[in-house]
Amino acid sequence: MSDFSELPSDVIAAVIGDPITHSKSPIMHNSWLKKAGIEGKYTAIHVRPEELRAFAKVVRDSNMRGFNATLPHKEALIELCDELDDDAAAIGAVNTVSNIDGMLIGSNTDAFGFIQNIKNQHPDFDFTSGPVLLIGAGGAAKAVLYGLLQEGVSEIFLTNRTREKAEASAKLDKHIHVVDWEKRDEYVDKAGLIVNTTSLGMAGKPVLELNLDGITPQTLVSDIVYAPLETALLREATEKGAHTATGVGMLIEQGRKSFHHWFGVWPEPDQKLEDQLLELSS
Repeated sequence: MSDFSELPSDVIAAVIGDPITHSKSPIMHNSWLKKAGIEGKYTAIHVRPEELRAFAKVVRDSNMRGFNATLPHKEALIELCDELDDDAAAIGAVNTVSNIDGMLIGSNTDAFGFIQNIKNQHPDFDFTSGPVLLIGAGGAAKAVLYGLLQEGVSEIFLTNRTREKAEASAKLDKHIHVVDWEKRDEYVDKAGLIVNTTSLGMAGKPVLELNLDGITPQTLVSDIVYAPLETALLREATEKGAHTATGVGMLIEQGRKSFHHWFGVWPEPDQKLEDQLLELSS
């Protein structure tokens, strides 16, 4: 078991996960802390599932403002937080915890990150213009589903390699319809927005097989994968004349909202930081 009580006193925020060495969050947050003139640092901490409760206790008694959480802790934190905001409660997952006088407040900034990334890249995109084809039903998909519903999307076709997992996610709203993985191609021409929330297409992973013959110049294709920045899915969509949205902006935007939760400051967009994150992910 790790002894979290020996965390350096200058650590004021962190990201936890198992594993965690891949995280780019420290690069983002330490850059923002420096620009905001806030003393302290943000670090990555390896926390195993069986250590999560002990880590939460250490945070309560520390000067840490809070922490981010990635796999496999997002759902387990629901039970360890004293309060949840509306987003975390609805999504059923916590990726941001704020420490306010020893009380742990759970939030979810992933939905904001996904939607804001789309708005940044395509300011004129109308989320209500047509159905959405959403691929994947993991933790990220739940946040994306919630964000889309908040934007007024009226119909979502959800597909996942394991249908049972998709059906569990579909319980979020009556406008979510589960479609068989083998029939996903049939919904491409119906969708105004296509979103990949799986790891397919990520460096070292198989590509996402999806027949894009039915897309139009009005179709927007989004991939939350950002390593590589342009996945095979996005490249093919571009070749067919569709609009695309890359994934690194979601990472940055969810982080900006986490930073605001802790420090009351919205970090400014920074192209240099985005380029640095992409370089480290390549």
